[in-house]
Amino acid sequence: MSASPGRAPFYLGIDLGGTNIKSGVVDDSGRVLSSVSRPTDVDEGPEAGIDHLAEAGHNALKEAGLAWDAIAGVGLGSPGTMDLEAGLLLDPPNLRGWENLPIRDLLSRRLGKKVIFQNDGNAAAYGEYWIGAGQGVRSLVMFTLGTGIGGGVVIDGEILEGRHSHGAEYGHIIVEMDGGRVCSCGQKGHLEAYASATAMVKRAHEVLAGDASASALRKVVPHDLDSRLIAESAAAGDALAVHLMNETARYLAVGAVSMMHTIDPDLVLFGGGMTNAGDPLLEEIRRNIRRMAFPIPAAKTRIEFARLGGEAGFVGAAGWARAVVSRTS
Repeated sequence: MSASPGRAPFYLGIDLGGTNIKSGVVDDSGRVLSSVSRPTDVDEGPEAGIDHLAEAGHNALKEAGLAWDAIAGVGLGSPGTMDLEAGLLLDPPNLRGWENLPIRDLLSRRLGKKVIFQNDGNAAAYGEYWIGAGQGVRSLVMFTLGTGIGGGVVIDGEILEGRHSHGAEYGHIIVEMDGGRVCSCGQKGHLEAYASATAMVKRAHEVLAGDASASALRKVVPHDLDSRLIAESAAAGDALAVHLMNETARYLAVGAVSMMHTIDPDLVLFGGGMTNAGDPLLEEIRRNIRRMAFPIPAAKTRIEFARLGGEAGFVGAAGWARAVVSRTS
């Protein structure tokens, strides 16, 4: 992938997802030297999963043209509840059968390298802080928008992990006190149940089932309806799609303002697949933030889309390994 060897030392980042494993080698300046992907194959179980993670790492090194002795650190980003200090996956919803897995140490032994373990949302946020949209800021909050809502907080180069490894789980901010929609975690009223891509599609089906008004979304086969099609229909002026996008933006603004009033960051970023909706979604989020936030943070906090796309996770995992290694070397 890279036309030149990059600047040593080099770091390997691995981003474990419920569907795919993404991996890449990053040099000391944050330049991406390789980027590979392979299926996670969750149903094959955790033992095979460790093999797949290792394979992704080996493939990334091969593409970068480097040997293992050139790698100064390995970073692993993973979804799910976890114990970062112990290196354990506790109860990952998208990795059933991988519960209470000592994933950090298993992968470390498999690779023969120390592995730095991090939440995937935290890793993505750190990637943006290091070489993405957050370059030059002291603090940022990032929302990752997809099947669910994740994210991370970085302040002065430190990831806000929380005392129990559950910092920045703001997909589970409560936005409706009494009852509310059911979240993927089983609780009610959480932001993820209103503003994720999955939630927007579910709300679309509910409206279509109970409303006879015309909408281009009625022409879509139900199982083909997704957030991309809703965004495209909204851009074309479909009233229902516009309503769904605006409602989603309003809930995302509620989440952003909650974090702004807690962290007071320089920057709030939105990343993930839903950002394909483009500037109309971002402008509607900004408009709602200005309406709801304290005047000074509303005026001074930048609200932007993330820049690294699908590479944010492994870039951030590699970058965090770099940060940890530099402190301990």
